[in-house]
Parts: sequence; structure tokens; C-alpha cells
Amino acid sequence: MEEILTLQNILLYLIIINIVGFLAMLIDKRKAQKGSWRIPEKTLFIITLLGGGIGTILGMYTFRHKTKKLKFTIGFPVILISEIVAIIYFFVIQ
Repeated sequence: MEEILTLQNILLYLIIINIVGFLAMLIDKRKAQKGSWRIPEKTLFIITLLGGGIGTILGMYTFRHKTKKLKFTIGFPVILISEIVAIIYFFVIQ
């Protein structure tokens, strides 16, 4: 049986989840402008926690969306940095 957790598959997953995060910020911004249904903030944080931190942060600043909310301007980078530190600790140091 082939191994699923190859470096190639992990990189593919990270690319996809970051595109999803970027697009989620775009969609939520457009829906906010139209006054229609919005993507719940919890969902945006879940995408970030699942590895989409780069995409959600890029989307936040590209579309100027949620940039006045400390929960996002501090929360997204803290999650991303924590994930990077954890990856370095578990895969590089040990």
C-alpha cells in the first residue's frame, strides 16, 4: 500500500487549503459589501487552523477584510506562527 503522507501530498494539501482560505476571505468580503449571508468567523478560523494561515492572512490584507478586528489581525498570525514552530519542533529538532 502506498503511503498517503508523502511530502508531495502534504504540499498539495497546503496549497489547496491556502487557496480555500484566500477565496473564503474574498467571498466573505463580497457578501459583506452586498449585505448578504456571511461566512461565519468560526469557519475562517477553522480554515486557518487547518493550515490555511497564509491564504487567510493574504486574503485579509489583499481585500482589506477584517483588518480592523484584533481577533483576526492578531489571531491569524498567532495561529500561523504556532503551526510553523510546531512543525519545526516535531520535524526538524526531534
